[in-house]
Amino acid sequence: MEIIFGQNKKEQLEPVQAKVTGSIPAWLQGTLLRNGPGMHTVGESKYNHWFDGLALLHSFSIRDGEVFYRSKYLQSDTYIANIEANRIVVSEFGTMAYPDPCKNIFSKAFSYLSHTIPDFTDNCLINIMKCGEDFYATTETNYIRKIDPQTLETLEKVDYRKYVAVNLATSHPHYDEAGNVLNMGTSVVDKGRTKYVIFKIPATVPDSKKKGKSPVKHSEVFCSIPSRSLLSPSYYHSFGVTENYVVFLEQPFKLDILKMATAYMRGVSWASCMSFDREDKTYIHIIDQRTRKPVPTKFYTDPMVVFHHVNAYEEDGCVLFDVIAYEDSSLYQLFYLANLNKDFEEKSRLTSVPTLRRFAVPLHVDKDAEVGSNLVKVSSTTATALKEKDGHVYCQPEVLYEGLELPRINYAYNGKPYRYIFAAEVQWSPVPTKILKYDILTKSSLKWSEESCWPAEPLFVPTPGAKDEDDGVILSAIVSTDPQKLPFLLILDAKSFTELARASVDADMHLDLHGLFIPDADWNAVKQTPAETQEVENSDHPTDPTAPELSHSENDFTAGHGGSSL
Repeated sequence: MEIIFGQNKKEQLEPVQAKVTGSIPAWLQGTLLRNGPGMHTVGESKYNHWFDGLALLHSFSIRDGEVFYRSKYLQSDTYIANIEANRIVVSEFGTMAYPDPCKNIFSKAFSYLSHTIPDFTDNCLINIMKCGEDFYATTETNYIRKIDPQTLETLEKVDYRKYVAVNLATSHPHYDEAGNVLNMGTSVVDKGRTKYVIFKIPATVPDSKKKGKSPVKHSEVFCSIPSRSLLSPSYYHSFGVTENYVVFLEQPFKLDILKMATAYMRGVSWASCMSFDREDKTYIHIIDQRTRKPVPTKFYTDPMVVFHHVNAYEEDGCVLFDVIAYEDSSLYQLFYLANLNKDFEEKSRLTSVPTLRRFAVPLHVDKDAEVGSNLVKVSSTTATALKEKDGHVYCQPEVLYEGLELPRINYAYNGKPYRYIFAAEVQWSPVPTKILKYDILTKSSLKWSEESCWPAEPLFVPTPGAKDEDDGVILSAIVSTDPQKLPFLLILDAKSFTELARASVDADMHLDLHGLFIPDADWNAVKQTPAETQEVENSDHPTDPTAPELSHSENDFTAGHGGSSL
């Protein structure tokens, strides 16, 4: 497992051509841009958790049947400070950094104070977000980092808090057809209240070409939901949307704010301040996008932990939503680096298998309905919603499939009725060994696997002009536990799940988390300067084979959300 998790990866700063076997579809022209942890030790210091590692961006540029690969560490403030000190000096969620023992008492006192109300890391290692004409590396703190999707250069640091009062934010936003971004974050004890904030970032703003007119600076609060606990808000990694509603799960996997405030002084990580309450409930919030207010009925289900929403849509007076659910929080614990040893694949076992569950939430509850009656009248699911004496509604899901994670869909069907899920198959071990296509209608599946290969999240790219939901290809970056096997980009036919091509890369590739595909038709998004500046920039790399022609539509891209560190 050391080859996958423990080793620091070397950057591939200049594009290297991959060896392609098979045939890449002629229409597949663009760049797969991915993000994930790549450095786990700095000097003699080590991160405790795999999700703490320093962000390593990498890309596969696909043009005319050829593939070029490059990678570069995100030049975050966190990365720069750590490298300059040759040790970990910025705390991550699972690793608390402490001052140099040689520092004086005043420096140490300041360090304690700064961790009581922490300024979180800008180590944005989870996903890539498209915002207007810009691309950002994202994590779950209030910071995002603008990047150049072509060169992987790190640009400015953006603090959500300057525009929206959130301390934490998801890395799995949603996009509407116009390219507007909808995201969620948690505002901790702001003016005496802790709340979950849904906010919107416009795709364009007036005079957006002028300097300083980033759409992020025009973010607006869409809606807020009070936390059920002032000092123990729910942790959440993603959320769902339909045409008219937002689906948010307030789950009993909680952050203890008081413990987090004292974690540094107690010598423990912020991650240790999270806990799962098996005796609590999971509350289902349905927010009407038209009124910007929650549906008044109180919906809940059994305690569970959800990292990834898959999709949601409306049918026959109900909101149906699909999630990957666990019965506890054991997944996070398994990825501490101390557990990622040579016996990891054989001995590490989840105490709860990730399960694809479908919930049905009735939008209009009949006051005259009998207590205990099922309010769901949708024929396509066996999920139930039972009315209780106090008017609350207890929702029980339909279990569709056991053993999958990192779900993706054809994003053109996001918020709409859909049929196919593309995911990594994960059973009792958190090791992804197969890529899965699950057919919700027939309850059947197709799979791809190869010995000693670990696939990343499978990303669907539609065929131009496609009529069928699964007309397209699946892209997945594959790493191997066999040091003799080169990593490669796998390209599958999404219909048949047969291999079309693979592009093997002689480079030090890492197991990544999330990302997106940028069609060449969308590369006008990187135009951030006038034409004459572009000429200067291009002259620095006159033969860069990854540089596309800049043209065409603004919002034609495959979003970094499949349904969204892990």
